[in-house]
Amino acid sequence: MRVLVTGGAGFIGSHVVDQLLERGHEVAVLDNLETGSRENVPDGVPLHEVDVQDEAAVAAVFEGFLPDAVCHQAAQMSVSRSVREPGYDAQVNIVGLLNVLSHAVRTGVRRFVFASSGGVLYGEASLPAAETTPAAPISPYGISKWAGEQYLQFFVREHGLQAVALRYSNVYGPRQNPHGEAGVVAIFCTRMLQGQTCTIHGDGRYVRDYVYVGDVARANVAALEQSGDIGFLPLNVGTGLGTDVNALAAIVRQHCQRIWQQRGLPDEIASPQHGPARPGDLRSNLVSAARAGQVLGWQPQVALADGLRQTADWFAEAVAMRSGD
Repeated sequence: MRVLVTGGAGFIGSHVVDQLLERGHEVAVLDNLETGSRENVPDGVPLHEVDVQDEAAVAAVFEGFLPDAVCHQAAQMSVSRSVREPGYDAQVNIVGLLNVLSHAVRTGVRRFVFASSGGVLYGEASLPAAETTPAAPISPYGISKWAGEQYLQFFVREHGLQAVALRYSNVYGPRQNPHGEAGVVAIFCTRMLQGQTCTIHGDGRYVRDYVYVGDVARANVAALEQSGDIGFLPLNVGTGLGTDVNALAAIVRQHCQRIWQQRGLPDEIASPQHGPARPGDLRSNLVSAARAGQVLGWQPQVALADGLRQTADWFAEAVAMRSGD
């Protein structure tokens, strides 16, 4: 199968590319490299440095590669930026999606997998939310992801596209960008390994469902390979297990301390400090991936402690540590 991965030089997309190649698929990447990296794209995989907002350039990629399927990971992914710049968020996450969808159907694409977000669609969820939970997005980012799913359903009805919307919980793992408004695991790993003090917003009792990026990539590949007439299918991708930020920071600190000791650094990594709470942060958000298990045979395989160990080890190689290694 010929698969075009938008955002394929980024955090999640590059892991999808790796697993598609392992499965024997032919892959091309479309990425503007704003947050992605050329280093994440394997040798031999075509990389088209294109922004999804550029309709003509997107059209040229589709016409040149003629994919059988699309895995759409490209996005404006910061909730905070969407609040500050809702117009930009809509341009990337809605108009960009429409550019990709339009040229997908024009070139005969049959299967389309979309990176949605259970972490923003369901609002407060102290118990794992199923896909039947009413959407209640409160940020422009969440609204744009919800709108994206509505457009997917339109293309399914109007053009016969087969579409899967994967509603991710909080994804973490190697290659996550630690700069700007990134995921908390990437920020904690980077700052701790560099000997800097981390800040936990508020009391840190904010519960999230953390899912390892390799598991998320497997869900994408399974959705791309799923046979049959599925129409439009939303699926949660998460663990259903909650961890608050205080506990998360403690586990990351433990792994980073281990790495420091292995590198011969004598000091102890400082405990995180608590700063002001961020307005609008949800107290709890969990998703149920039972439907993904039933439809795709997918279940998360990497436990949080193991995933955080692998992530800390990766960041230890990727960032400059105090020893100068």
